[in-house]
Amino acid sequence: MATSKRQTKSAKPAKRWSQRVTQTSNALDLEDKVFTQDDPRRIARSLKRSAELSKRRKSEPFRSAMSMLNFYINRAGQSLPKERRARLEAAKYELRALFGRPRQR
Repeated sequence: MATSKRQTKSAKPAKRWSQRVTQTSNALDLEDKVFTQDDPRRIARSLKRSAELSKRRKSEPFRSAMSMLNFYINRAGQSLPKERRARLEAAKYELRALFGRPRQR
């Protein structure tokens, strides 16, 4: 009898790899619940602060902060409510402004 790769209900649920990346990657040391905040500017400021203070990032602060924001948006995918996705997309523009980067079209 072949074994199935599916989990059974009694099996312990596997941790999501994206959660592990967010918590342990060398990108940033993030503040708790940064992506659930309501204000795009607060999200951007938090990411900027984390990127500048992080000892684990491998690239420049702007690149690390933007990468983590994009990673979160992409991993949430279609399950992300439109309002929240719009807030996170707005945080990209705020992040660019905070780092003095030109606005992309």
